[in-house]
Amino acid sequence: MTTAIEKSNNSYLFGSNVSYVEEQYEAYLDNPESVTPEWRAYFDNLSHLPAVDGKETTRDQNHTSVIASFAQRARANTLLTQVQPANLEVAGKQLKVQSLIAAYRSLGVRYAHLDPLKRSEREDIPELNLSFYGLTDADLDEVYSATNTYFTTKSTMTLREILNALRDTYCRSIGSEFMHISDPAQKRWIQERLESTLSTPSFSKEEKVNILKQLTEAEGLERYLHTKYVGQKRFSLEGGESFIVSMDEVVNHGGKIGVKEIVVGMAHRGRLNMLINIMGKRPADLFAEFEGKHAEGLTDGDVKYHNGFSSDVATSGGPVHLSLAFNPSHLEIVNPVVEGSARARQERRSDTKAVLPVLVHGDAAFAGQGVVMETLNLAQTRGYGTGGTVHVVINNQIGFTTSDPRDARSTLYCTDVVKMIEAPVFHVNGDDPEAVAFATRLAMDYRAEFGHDVVVDIVCFRKLGHNEQDTPALTQPLMYKTIDKHPGTRRLYADKLVAQGVLGTDGPDNLVKEYRALMDKGQDSAEPVLTDYKSEFAVDWTPFIGAKWSDKADTAVPLKELQRLGERITTIPTTFTPHKLVEKLLADRAAMARGEMNLDWGMGEHLAFASLVNAGYDIRITGEDVGRGTFTHRHAVLHDQKRERWDDGVYVPLQHISDDQGSFTAIDSVLSEEAVLGFEYGYACTEPYTLTIWEAQFGDFANGAQVVIDQFIASGEAKWGRQCGLTLMLPHGYEGQGPEHSSARIERYLQLCADNNMQVVQPTNGAQIFHLLRRQMIRKLRKPLVIFTPKSLLRNKDAGVPISELSEGTFRTVIGEVDHNIKADKVKRVLVCSGKVYYDLARARQERDAQDVAIIRIEQLYPFAHKAFAEELAKYKNAKEVVWVQDEPQNQGPWFYIQHHILENMQEGQKLAFAGRAASSSPAVGYLAKHQEQQKALIEQAFTVRKGILVTK
Repeated sequence: MTTAIEKSNNSYLFGSNVSYVEEQYEAYLDNPESVTPEWRAYFDNLSHLPAVDGKETTRDQNHTSVIASFAQRARANTLLTQVQPANLEVAGKQLKVQSLIAAYRSLGVRYAHLDPLKRSEREDIPELNLSFYGLTDADLDEVYSATNTYFTTKSTMTLREILNALRDTYCRSIGSEFMHISDPAQKRWIQERLESTLSTPSFSKEEKVNILKQLTEAEGLERYLHTKYVGQKRFSLEGGESFIVSMDEVVNHGGKIGVKEIVVGMAHRGRLNMLINIMGKRPADLFAEFEGKHAEGLTDGDVKYHNGFSSDVATSGGPVHLSLAFNPSHLEIVNPVVEGSARARQERRSDTKAVLPVLVHGDAAFAGQGVVMETLNLAQTRGYGTGGTVHVVINNQIGFTTSDPRDARSTLYCTDVVKMIEAPVFHVNGDDPEAVAFATRLAMDYRAEFGHDVVVDIVCFRKLGHNEQDTPALTQPLMYKTIDKHPGTRRLYADKLVAQGVLGTDGPDNLVKEYRALMDKGQDSAEPVLTDYKSEFAVDWTPFIGAKWSDKADTAVPLKELQRLGERITTIPTTFTPHKLVEKLLADRAAMARGEMNLDWGMGEHLAFASLVNAGYDIRITGEDVGRGTFTHRHAVLHDQKRERWDDGVYVPLQHISDDQGSFTAIDSVLSEEAVLGFEYGYACTEPYTLTIWEAQFGDFANGAQVVIDQFIASGEAKWGRQCGLTLMLPHGYEGQGPEHSSARIERYLQLCADNNMQVVQPTNGAQIFHLLRRQMIRKLRKPLVIFTPKSLLRNKDAGVPISELSEGTFRTVIGEVDHNIKADKVKRVLVCSGKVYYDLARARQERDAQDVAIIRIEQLYPFAHKAFAEELAKYKNAKEVVWVQDEPQNQGPWFYIQHHILENMQEGQKLAFAGRAASSSPAVGYLAKHQEQQKALIEQAFTVRKGILVTK
């Protein structure tokens, strides 16, 4: 008998029903046996389909083309033979059932039992009701195709069975969001994992007891601290104890699937619990911190719920290294730091899957802080991807104590931001710890399978206030009346296990007593900590610990070697066609290497990079324009002008220096400052032998990353003992480009300087940047380096230097007078400056023939080189005036920082004055004419100032 499907010219299954056909065809492509015999026979007979847009469609083409041909065929044959009414009715109902299944996959999450407080009624979703599709209870025992589901191995199910399976899978303790994912394979994988188990875990007795043990430890620690250290802040995990169940699953299941390192970033809530019960920090050490003891050797230190920790724990899959990142109170700012650290570890191992970044969020911060979005946007990029991050949300449903949940966000869920990268989200009721473990394992497997971010949103509550000194009922009376009546997740699960016969009636209480005894003794409770384990991939920071500050380093490179390196970085393949401007630049650089031209900034930088990678150091430079350079001075990445595709035609000379060289990576970053700089900080804290550089497009743009600068770069060593050799390149210079393109805010960095915490420099020529970059790696010292790089000086002929200054010199913290016509005993005024303004002053002096004026350049602003500066200033014993000159307004730039250092080194009777722009609320003027007027005035002031003398020594 001929079936309706075989009547392909008039089938009701095409046209408006293409989506159903597509589902059947996808199932057929995966497994021909998964569809009904009628569909299988139909698809088997598709030797050729009608052409689509002039192209013939065959069976082995992608399903999209096939479905398009289905639709085209249906349109062409709409008026042909009528289908039997009985078949039409059955098919129509089947389509309605398919729509019901799709609705549960998309909307079932909104009907799931997710709130342990049960404060609101479950939302009525019409699309989840039979009546929405014209189905009734009379249809429940009718049989329908189940070939596009994973509930059963059979090809059919009754509607009642399908409906029950849908509700169990999508509307119980786990609410899943994944239908927004565009990759069909990922969606099918999640559907299979959820539907084949009905989202219901099947744990052994031992696994269930372990889950209860994790809950007991989580609750036990909080209650112990609450009674022993009354009123002290600890940001309790009570109400969210299932988080420890989740992290236990991350560690132990991670070990089973090949994870060797886990880098965790989290804010305050539950952090102490994580340290003790997952990472194996000794309780006695934590108690000592509560009692006022602190780490030795830190100039400042930090509160205990900001501190990081690392350990190696034993799992059934082998040792796993755990690292909890240090975190300030800026919550989500730790996200990119963790990603950068994870990326460095992955590159060290050449294995993405072996290193897992885990980010733990609060619900309000996840939805509210912009760095979350910036970091998510890095996830699938080539330069910043980490093979997927597992996100765990401790969802208190309140944010901070006084917030009204209605004002917490503009999205339905706090996790909606992750849909921008199509990450699946598994919302789970925190009062169902088995579901939490199941969802976490599913997330871990998804990350391992697809290398993509995934979210576990543990919907729980917060038993106490934002901190232990808070009284949440003042602003949340209704919520906390409900919370006060809640028996606790541990008790609920313990009662369940007793009822199941997994434990005896006294079993849960015995676990509580055992944990309390461990706390009284200050003993470990976590997985076995491997105290003697040493991974072959661990980095030894010993050479850098306790290193004394020194400005000295042997950074010179023999001339012949410089010439060889110059030849390598200016040679390109004969088949490569560079842009004409690049071709000239390479020719000029070759001439510089031969000593035929003075060396400019770009060549000095390139020779520094080439010499470092040749010595085995790696270099990673990122920023929005670093391949070419914002001011087209770098050209580290060359582009073939005859290339046909995006993924070819690129040549990087610095990757072709020698056979055994270090790596050179230049990454044009996404349009982000905060997340990218945080990423590079995390990378540099993990890789001391890589010159890690972040370059701002304009130095002003670092304003968007100020939290990273303040809380990590400037103070990370003082607070946490974290050494870091990150280098910042911040283009700075007043060239009339307006208030957002002039100042890198030198004053802000100098205000952060103390305890030799970082280096702040403003080099003025190519030799200086050459020696400075080499010094950053050659010295056994890892301190952040902030370089205020030039703009106009990149091409200023006066800033050129002979190549001999690279083969004989070193970085000079102070550059004294270089004009041999200036006689020291004739000098009446000494101008002291930093940066571009030096060349303006030198030109003005020449125009004025002012040979009684000497100029001293401060190249290193911090640490201030007192000895070098004093030696230069002492040469001018007859000078009565010392003038600090700067481009920046008086209330900005180095003036307020540096005047004290200048005074300290002046001679008796000398007077100190200031020359520069007047104080301003804006970094620079926006009108070019006014800029030029100001520039002319400050130069004039430098040479003629008599008023405004500040101090007489």
